[in-house]
Amino acid sequence: MKFWQCASLLLGIWTLFPLQQATLETEMAQAERLYQTHCAACHGPKGEGGNGPTLATPKLTRATTDELLFKVIKEGVAGTEMPGSRLDDMEIRQLGQWVRKLGQMPIEQVAGNSIRGEKLYLGKGDCASCHAINGRGSAFGPDLSEIGLRRGAKHLRASLVEPEADVPKSFLMYRPGTSVLENFLQVRVVTYEGKHIQGVRVNEDTFTIQLRDFSGRVHSFFKSELKELHKDWGKSPMPGYRAVFSPQELDDVVAYLVSLRGEK
Repeated sequence: MKFWQCASLLLGIWTLFPLQQATLETEMAQAERLYQTHCAACHGPKGEGGNGPTLATPKLTRATTDELLFKVIKEGVAGTEMPGSRLDDMEIRQLGQWVRKLGQMPIEQVAGNSIRGEKLYLGKGDCASCHAINGRGSAFGPDLSEIGLRRGAKHLRASLVEPEADVPKSFLMYRPGTSVLENFLQVRVVTYEGKHIQGVRVNEDTFTIQLRDFSGRVHSFFKSELKELHKDWGKSPMPGYRAVFSPQELDDVVAYLVSLRGEK
């Protein structure tokens, strides 16, 4: 009798495993569908990044825990293009599971050589004249210290070749509530004294505007002092590098940028 009881128990356990596996596979398939529907357009089909940060990394700056990841998906990130979600809590948790799975993927392999890329970045490309890495370089453009955690190789290469491709053509292209003060918008001003200054916007409110010129100097103006104020939406101060770097050199620079994941 005991033999048959044990045999029945083992048979039940044995048949339970395939059911659990099938349930898990179904849940992950649903999680992937949710991701492709709601997230892939900005973060890439495989989490490689695009207009939004890469998710195929074990380190998510704003979501270091599952609870924080749930909060980011549900509520969005204030002042950014990341909106809150209308998914229910169960779907958000499923989506979070898929994001974590993307974070377990191997680090993206690129064709270039990062050592050669660093030399090109500092030399031929003169990139440090606008960008800083771990405190070295200029603050004129975006800091690149962790760019490898935030953007994938495909997006980085496209940004080098055609920098203005993803630059918003007007304020209306932003999601309502987005802070655009650090979008490196090009600004040109003319004072009533005839002074012409061009640079990128650092800050702006109803009455004042601050901009950083190409030498790195910051200027602050009351708008009442300005005869002209031009905001060059759709423009980027960054030059295109299609004619500067060869295809191999572009691969090398991209490899270097992908390797930048913060100070070690």
